[in-house]
Amino acid sequence: MRRLVVGVAATCVTLTVALAASSADGKRWWSFVAMLANDDMQGRDTGSAAHRKAADLVAAEFQRAGVAPGAPGGYIQPVKFIGTKIVEPQSGLELIRNGKAEKLTFGEDAYINLRVDPAESVEAPLVFAGYGLAVPEMNFNDFAGLDLKGKIAVVLAGGPSTIPGPLRAHYSYRTERQLFLERAGAIGLVTIDNPRTADMPWARASLERFEEAMSLADQDLVDYKSLKLGLWVNPAHADKWLAGSGHTVNELLDLVSAGKPLPHFPLVPSLRAHVKVDRRDIESQNVVGIRPGTDAALKDEYVVLSSHLDHVGIGEPIDGDRIYNGAMDDASGVAAMLEIAHELSEEKVPTKRSLLFVAVTAEEKGLLGSRYFAAHPTVDAKHMVADLNMDMFLPLYPFKVMTVYGLQESNLAGTIRAVAKPLNIEVQDDPAPARNIFVRSDQYNFIRRGIPSVMTSIGNKKGSKEEAIERAWLEKRYHAPSDDLQQPVDLEAADAYVHLMRQLAQVVADQAARPQWNANSFFRRYQ
Repeated sequence: MRRLVVGVAATCVTLTVALAASSADGKRWWSFVAMLANDDMQGRDTGSAAHRKAADLVAAEFQRAGVAPGAPGGYIQPVKFIGTKIVEPQSGLELIRNGKAEKLTFGEDAYINLRVDPAESVEAPLVFAGYGLAVPEMNFNDFAGLDLKGKIAVVLAGGPSTIPGPLRAHYSYRTERQLFLERAGAIGLVTIDNPRTADMPWARASLERFEEAMSLADQDLVDYKSLKLGLWVNPAHADKWLAGSGHTVNELLDLVSAGKPLPHFPLVPSLRAHVKVDRRDIESQNVVGIRPGTDAALKDEYVVLSSHLDHVGIGEPIDGDRIYNGAMDDASGVAAMLEIAHELSEEKVPTKRSLLFVAVTAEEKGLLGSRYFAAHPTVDAKHMVADLNMDMFLPLYPFKVMTVYGLQESNLAGTIRAVAKPLNIEVQDDPAPARNIFVRSDQYNFIRRGIPSVMTSIGNKKGSKEEAIERAWLEKRYHAPSDDLQQPVDLEAADAYVHLMRQLAQVVADQAARPQWNANSFFRRYQ
């Protein structure tokens, strides 16, 4: 029996929690991970038969846990996509300098970013546009004074350290960036990767070009429609693009590291591209369940617990393995959601508000499943009071610190700290805002619909051995076949994380007042 007294917004809430013996050691959570991330599940690629099997398994576990269907006709919300895959042998990239063409090698020099639906043929001048960001609230505009009409913007991944992390991440997101690119008249976007902040090395990141990209069939939810081409460039070869400009990629990276402004300048070569892609229609699944609340006045309000069900499927082999199992990314989060549902059912714990469990698809394709759900919710969107998102929380070492992305944006911060304090868990904001994680998982789509939201993970301190463990995991296992069931996992840490997230969901569901954006939060404008 764990007894917890939590003070939230001057209200004392007492929770009595009896953890089921079968789950207190994290073994059942791990069994859910194994259910979704074994080799037979083939990496749960969006729209695949394996993803549909995973969706059915999650729906069955919801049913076993007494969670009611949350979508019309059952647990499944179908989502339609258009899939796009490059045919590299029939595609090509060239830098044109003084009338001479220099052929670029796919994977080695650059690769086509299919989140921009490419035109068959593009040839245009190139202009270096800093980070390619415009942040009106900070009077920052990389496009000011640049002639980009009919040209391709070349940018460096990331953003200036002088702009707060969540704000920088928001304006880096394609939905926002496209507005300024369109106004400037740009027809393409070339991004030079920043090896000093990238989550994984170029050699592995470039393998993603073989994956099928997707866009929502709902054209109102499609970004970058005005662009004709998107590319990612290997920083090791970026000086091919900069030659003759008076600048080098190392100079630009040093400016970023020093927090100094980036220059803006035309590049000497132009770019010629011809692109062949195959397209097909795809359907995948969000899985939605409801645990009804018990309070007559609050039961029609919902606290959302979200995580993404998809991963990237079968891909290019690494050390002979082609199955990208996605155990931590994000079978771990779906498993946490299932464990919470089962524990609440077994212990017959009531909550005043309803809990809405949402396992979304196509996160790896650009947060598309959650974008569709946020635009087409299965409950009244105005009655979703918060989203607590669990994505790749990484139980790799003892759980002593919780990182909360979006901590400074709403009064959920006080609730989280109040729940964490008796458990001796320190709560911290994003320690590495340059990674833009705030807009790289599904809570962001709830935020854009005005719903106070956070993503949580097991955290660490800068310079600690735990930080080194996480960095090594990202370098070796993130989006690699080695994110599988053979990796070392701290089950006690996983159990403690699930316990805290369960407590948090209960407290938010039982509070008299729904969560609110902070008065100074940029994201308050969406409410």
